[in-house]
Amino acid sequence: MSKKSIAYLGPPGTNTEQVALKYDSQAHLIPFPSVSAVASAVDTGIAGEGVVPIENSLEGSVTDTLDLLIHESRLLICRELVLDIENHLLVKPGTSAADLKLIYSHPQALAQSRRFIERCYPKAQVVAALSTAAAVEDMMASKEPAAAVGNSRAAELYGAHVLARNIQDRSPNVTRFVVLAAQDHSPTGRDKTSLAFTFADDRPGLLHEVLGKFATHSINLAKIESRPSKEALGRYIFLIDMEGHRQDKLIGEVLDAVKVKTSFFKVLGSYPKYQEGS
Repeated sequence: MSKKSIAYLGPPGTNTEQVALKYDSQAHLIPFPSVSAVASAVDTGIAGEGVVPIENSLEGSVTDTLDLLIHESRLLICRELVLDIENHLLVKPGTSAADLKLIYSHPQALAQSRRFIERCYPKAQVVAALSTAAAVEDMMASKEPAAAVGNSRAAELYGAHVLARNIQDRSPNVTRFVVLAAQDHSPTGRDKTSLAFTFADDRPGLLHEVLGKFATHSINLAKIESRPSKEALGRYIFLIDMEGHRQDKLIGEVLDAVKVKTSFFKVLGSYPKYQEGS
C-alpha cells in the first residue's frame, strides 16, 4: 500500500513540516517553496493533500493563504491543525552575538519576535525569507555574521546553534494550519465551515442583514474578517468561520439565503473542528 503524499510549505525544518508530521507521520512529505506551489502540487496530483499556515495568534491571518483560497484555487479545506510555535535565534556554531549584522526569517516569524529583535539587535538588518527553514539556509550561507529565527528541528537539520530560545513576543504563540484537498471533509457532528463573500453594491445595513441570517438561526460565528477584493479601493471580501457543516440541513439553508444577497460567494470548505490531542 502506497503512502499518502502531502505537500507542505518547505524546505524541511519549517513549522509547517512539523505540523504535517504531527498530522500524519507515515505520509510521504514533499516540500514546496510557497503556498501557491503547495496548492499547485495538489491541483496537479503530485500530492493528495497540502498543508499551509492560515492564522497566527500574535500576527493574525496569513494573507497568501487567504488570497489563494479566495481568488486562485478550487481546493477546499478538509482539516485544521494547530501548533504551538517556539521561535529560537539560530546562528552558525562559533558566531558571537555581538557580531550579528543580519537576521533572516519568514515575515510572520520576524513579526512574532519583533520586540526581542528591536531590543537586543536594533542595528541588525532584518531580511525576509520564504520560510523559517529557508532563513536558516540563508543564514548558514551568509558571508556576514548572521542569525535566523527558526525552530529546534531546523537547528538540528542544518547544524545551527541555538543562541537564544523562545524569543517570540508573547506565549502562547499558536499557529493554525489548514489541509487543502480536492474535497472537504464529510460531516462529523463537530464541524466548522469557512466561506467568503462580497456584495455588488454598498449600502447601509447590508452586512448586518447577512450576519443576521446566522444570528436568527443561532449559528455561532467563530471568526469574521475582511480582505481587499483586488478590484477597487474600498471594496472588500468578507471571510467567516462558522460552526456546522455545509451539508447540515439548517446550515445549507442559511448559506443559500446568504448567497442570494451576494455578488461573490464561495464555500472554502467544511471540516472537523480542531481538538487538542487530535
